[in-house]
Amino acid sequence: MRYIIITITLIFNLILQSTLFEYISIIDVKPNSAIVIIISMAFMRGKTEGAVTGLIAGLLQDCFFAPYIGFYTFCYILVGYFCGMFFRGFYKETIITPLLLTAAFDLIFEFVYYVFNILLKGYVDFGFFLKSVILPEVVYTTLISAIIYKILYYINSLLEEREKFSQKLF
Repeated sequence: MRYIIITITLIFNLILQSTLFEYISIIDVKPNSAIVIIISMAFMRGKTEGAVTGLIAGLLQDCFFAPYIGFYTFCYILVGYFCGMFFRGFYKETIITPLLLTAAFDLIFEFVYYVFNILLKGYVDFGFFLKSVILPEVVYTTLISAIIYKILYYINSLLEEREKFSQKLF
């Protein structure tokens, strides 16, 4: 049931990214809500669920937005796995840690995106790309992640209650 909910959430996110987020872009920068969902699920559920969420989100983004399949999938699996390492040791109720994780991993993701999709095409002005794309997207994504994390935390708590109830039945 959990993976069905995650898949529906990611499909809904894909629809939002291709429609609504086009209209709420600021200085031609859209938030990366897929990475927020991956980080949130990894932080709440661990490495395995983070990697699976990254796999599903990456495949969806590769199929609909990427010129080739594999880049988003690989990067999102790694983000989900490494964020899942923070599963234990932090309180899930606080929002500070997911915001910091979102900022850090989105910055890393955008840098990797620059290296493999911009730099290798011959555009070497990293300062311009950092100032006009990377930093605004990191800030915008981090701000949006506060809202998305609260929604996903609520959904996760409902699913955990349902799982506890079904375990008591058997």
